[in-house]
Amino acid sequence: MTTIHTIYKKLFTYYGEPQWWPADSPFEVMVGAILTQNTAWQNVEKAIANLKQSKMLTPDAILKGDIGELAAQLKPSGYFNIKAKRLRNYCDWYRGQGEQKELSELDTAILRTELLSVNGVGPETADDILLYAFNRPVFVIDAYTRRIFSRLGMIAGDEGYEALRLWFENHYQTDVSEVERVEIYRHYHALIVMHAKAHCRKKADCDLCPVIKKCRHFTSE
Repeated sequence: MTTIHTIYKKLFTYYGEPQWWPADSPFEVMVGAILTQNTAWQNVEKAIANLKQSKMLTPDAILKGDIGELAAQLKPSGYFNIKAKRLRNYCDWYRGQGEQKELSELDTAILRTELLSVNGVGPETADDILLYAFNRPVFVIDAYTRRIFSRLGMIAGDEGYEALRLWFENHYQTDVSEVERVEIYRHYHALIVMHAKAHCRKKADCDLCPVIKKCRHFTSE
């Protein structure tokens, strides 16, 4: 029977251990999670480089600086005026909550609820922040996850975000520590993105696909 863990092992064997979400600080991860909405990661890297060069990659600098200047630095990430407002909203909340030190003390479920209360932070963004900035074992569901696992016949693909997140977390092996689970979820998320770009594209390229024998999409072609 095909399981979530089976797919993970096959992807890991094929692609190797991924290097994912490079950042110099948890706050940089948070900024990246907000900026990556509706754009490619390469564009986010350019925007973050702009913020670093302009010495604006801190909550205080983002809140105190001119919003027009902030938007200009974010231009490579697209929707830069909207993202400037969202980033300010987040920083205002983040600083008001005591930043990383205080927020790290919160239970995961409470922290997730608090993140989702911030204007411009949806479930995927919140879970990116939880997994990569706060080291919480929360799996990130994205469009690639839906595509790959629906083609494998393991999900329908039109489930709600929460339903898919809980399905994934509840069906993954439980005999690992929280620290190990965080590492696995990070690897798995990265492997899903890598596989979606290399093989499981909108128009699938099934040659050499490491999970082709499990794939209903391929066998139905």
